[in-house]
Amino acid sequence: MKEGLSKELLAARAAREVRDGMYVNVGFGIPSLVPEYLAGKDIFLHTENGIIGMGPRAKKGAEDPDVINATKQPVTIVPGGSIVSQSDSFMVIRGGHLDMTFLGAFQVSEKGDLANWKVPGEDTIPGMGGAMDLAAGTKCIVVTMTHTDKDGAPKILKECTFPLTGRKCVSLIVTDLAVIRVTDKGLVLEETAPGFTAAEIQKVTGAELIVSPALKEISI
Repeated sequence: MKEGLSKELLAARAAREVRDGMYVNVGFGIPSLVPEYLAGKDIFLHTENGIIGMGPRAKKGAEDPDVINATKQPVTIVPGGSIVSQSDSFMVIRGGHLDMTFLGAFQVSEKGDLANWKVPGEDTIPGMGGAMDLAAGTKCIVVTMTHTDKDGAPKILKECTFPLTGRKCVSLIVTDLAVIRVTDKGLVLEETAPGFTAAEIQKVTGAELIVSPALKEISI
């Protein structure tokens, strides 16, 4: 069976969406890899736990237990960055000051609905954290995830069947197989993983895809 992009390459492709001057937040899982591919970007990375101006992960032996991201990983702070209270951090989110957020997902609908905090029947996830605030308060939500779940079922659907985090909030979906843009007309397939055709990607997608006339392979 053909393989799609690794998580690292997926994150690297997603990082290309970031532009200079942006304030950016990254979520758990694959999104947490995105900052490793933002070198040279003139941006400020934001974390819900109170860093504005987060840098790359701290190198082994140079970790500071007081400087961590929202997933409790040791990180660095760039020159000019700051530590703020969590309440101030959420004021940044709720005030609409974030330009882009990268989030993982269990499901995304063709309308851009997002489900990423709970799998029905499982009690292992304590809650949605700041995901609902981010979904509602960020100008652009980019979902980074595998195209299918561990059983091979599509994660991109006509309608989400899991509890929603937000409605019509996702702008772009970057998976190990494709780059798909959410539009008013539907889901537009813009890029495919090397070696995959649009037809192959449609077979593992639970919603109709509109193939862009400018369809191309993902390049990093």
